[in-house]
Amino acid sequence: MNKSDYIIRLENTNDYREVENLTREAFWNVYRPGCYEHYVLHIYRDKEDFIPQLDFVMEKDGRIIGHIMYVNAEIICDDGKKIPIMTFGPISILPEFQKMGYGKKLLDYSMEKAKELGAGALCMEGNIDFYSKSGFEVASSKGIHYYAEPKENVVPYFLCKELKEGFLKGISGTYYTPKGYFVDEQDVEKFDLDFPPKKKLKLPGQLV
Repeated sequence: MNKSDYIIRLENTNDYREVENLTREAFWNVYRPGCYEHYVLHIYRDKEDFIPQLDFVMEKDGRIIGHIMYVNAEIICDDGKKIPIMTFGPISILPEFQKMGYGKKLLDYSMEKAKELGAGALCMEGNIDFYSKSGFEVASSKGIHYYAEPKENVVPYFLCKELKEGFLKGISGTYYTPKGYFVDEQDVEKFDLDFPPKKKLKLPGQLV
């Protein structure tokens, strides 16, 4: 794979349904029976904390094979101060193109653009085995607590990356997942009726 093998560009309104279906395919039965990531994407485009300048698709041979979106977030410091950061996700690659390096290319490109927009750091929930390849660390190593876990816990799936060196130095605080990521299961079920039928399966390794 080389740069001429793909292009990365901003998503446009004509891409919406194709990208939602791509996201559905990428996450179906991965973390739970079925998925909800395509619905999160669908409703997030209209939210205030959505960042349209970082809403990217990856194309190969004229076909969209990947997508990533970014959202404004914050760290609430122990003294009450709020530190603006960003988070991202879902990041989606069509199943037939996964484990080929496209996800990392899309992530690394988008992080450079986030840095250009002024982001000092990113926090997110994910697999350290994948994201460490792009410089992410377990966030507790930087003094950042994940709201859903006891403060003394090291949370291996809660990760961060400084886009500006030293941005998180001396900061101690808590990260809360932006509210837009929390959706109603009944709303997801209703939205999913607009897509081709797929069988929900309970598989080993799922989180739910």
